[in-house]
Amino acid sequence: MLTLKFIQDNKDEVIQRLKTKNFDATTIVEEIISLDNNRRQTQIELESLQSEMNNLSKEIGQLFKSGKAEEANQAKARTGEMKDQIKELTVKMEDISSGLQEQLVLLPNLPHESVPAGKGEDDNEVVSEGGQMPQLQDAVPHWDLIKKYDLIDFELGTKITGAGFPVYKGKGARLQRALINFFLDEADKAGYLEVLPPLLVNEASGFGTGQLPDKEGQMYHATADNLYLIPTAEVPVTNIYRDVILKGSELPVKNCAYSACFRREAGSWGAHVRGLNRLHQFDKVEIVQVAHPDQSYEILEKMVAHVQSLVEKLELPWRKLRLCGGDISFTSALTFDFEVYSAAQERWLEVSSVSNFESYQANRLKLRFKEDGEKKTQLAHTLNGSALALPRIMAAILENNQTAEGIRIPEALVPYTGFDIIK
Repeated sequence: MLTLKFIQDNKDEVIQRLKTKNFDATTIVEEIISLDNNRRQTQIELESLQSEMNNLSKEIGQLFKSGKAEEANQAKARTGEMKDQIKELTVKMEDISSGLQEQLVLLPNLPHESVPAGKGEDDNEVVSEGGQMPQLQDAVPHWDLIKKYDLIDFELGTKITGAGFPVYKGKGARLQRALINFFLDEADKAGYLEVLPPLLVNEASGFGTGQLPDKEGQMYHATADNLYLIPTAEVPVTNIYRDVILKGSELPVKNCAYSACFRREAGSWGAHVRGLNRLHQFDKVEIVQVAHPDQSYEILEKMVAHVQSLVEKLELPWRKLRLCGGDISFTSALTFDFEVYSAAQERWLEVSSVSNFESYQANRLKLRFKEDGEKKTQLAHTLNGSALALPRIMAAILENNQTAEGIRIPEALVPYTGFDIIK
């Protein structure tokens, strides 16, 4: 979340910049400033009263020693009144602080100056594209290819759990495993330390990365233990550094993680969510960095280049988009999406989002760093990216590589699958 100091010092800038996200922050910002001013004034009153009571308490003993019992008793009665006033002011402080926190979490992150205006995905800016577009006659969609080659069983997944929880089988399961290992190995080559995180997180972790409060109801909630199934490995991996003070020399910190991801995707229906296009459970490899504020945008470029290298090695036609204000996430300052082309569906499928959150998550996480030789701490910057999400990658591989003999496996994956064609 944004810091109180930044909001106080840059009120008009906050309101103006959030207009790019189609967010009218005027009322919330005014409320935050009013609450903060009220909190500061109450704190001054509280500290002044506490100091006065401490001094009076010291005087009482001296008054009794001097034989001034009546004055001592009057002072004692006054301290009793002051205790009640302190208790009232303490409760008032807690209420104001609670209300202030509730307002602060309602403010989205400020968009970077390069974020284009726009209302939704149709207004995203295509930055670059590459790869060879497949030239296929009567391309078969992946949901039919899956049945033909017995790769994934959606009906069985529905029986076991429900819609959106597929069962991968045979060469479908091996292709899935091959993609996971390929992405992890590529991340390792790029200098990321692999971690294997829990699939459930507590409320503090969900709050730290901005998934909670869950405004869209996308997270699965295990209510008995108040735990949440992760929508992405970003959540547990970034929370490794919650309440941590790093050394400046340790930055950037680079982690990658494979995990299953769980999203309710409430209200999803239609042809565009058929097959692997949208699932409630899916696999993904995530890359996460904790960076020095002066280096985070240079690091964002490197993370984007890493994702581009993956889709190129998989021989998929791709395009990179800069998300507009209406499509960028609540917590992100700047996001680039990668899409791959689906030959049979004749449309682009999103397979990655790479984002810089600047200090927005770090402020919630209390994730700081200290330069060598310095006493003062600073908020770090956090970044993350899908590298990559598997379902739509698999859909594009199946559709774009279909031949009369079978489905050709991209050369980069053959050492991982152990086969070069699905027949």
